[in-house]
Amino acid sequence: MSNQAHVIKPRLPEPPPSVDQLLAAVRAAVEEIKAKDVVEIDVRGKTSVADHLVIASGTSTRHVKSIADEVVKFAKNLGAMPLGVEGEREAEWVLVDLGDVIVHVMLPRVREFYALERLWSVGDQKPGVDADEGDEAE
Repeated sequence: MSNQAHVIKPRLPEPPPSVDQLLAAVRAAVEEIKAKDVVEIDVRGKTSVADHLVIASGTSTRHVKSIADEVVKFAKNLGAMPLGVEGEREAEWVLVDLGDVIVHVMLPRVREFYALERLWSVGDQKPGVDADEGDEAE
């Protein structure tokens, strides 16, 4: 009987996926699992933590977890290992950190409470332009 241990060494992809490739993988993953109200926010120049945030909603805790799992799966298919995944246990808000892209998957009530879109888009809108302006046409 052989006592040789099998050692698995994690490897970073050469070269690592670009931000555009990561965003495309995240878009495909959230579309595949039918996430709701997906929003991408460019946060370059606002924080050094990431370049882009993707925020999506799930219809239940199971859906939120499934969306986050799909994002991780699509990222791994690119050769990108998530730096961290937080909140899977409760699955009301799951954060998937892909480095330059951070994905927040939330239940609608949690998303409304924390209002990340408003927080990260302050100052992006031109003065006098209402974000809901186009919704009143009907």
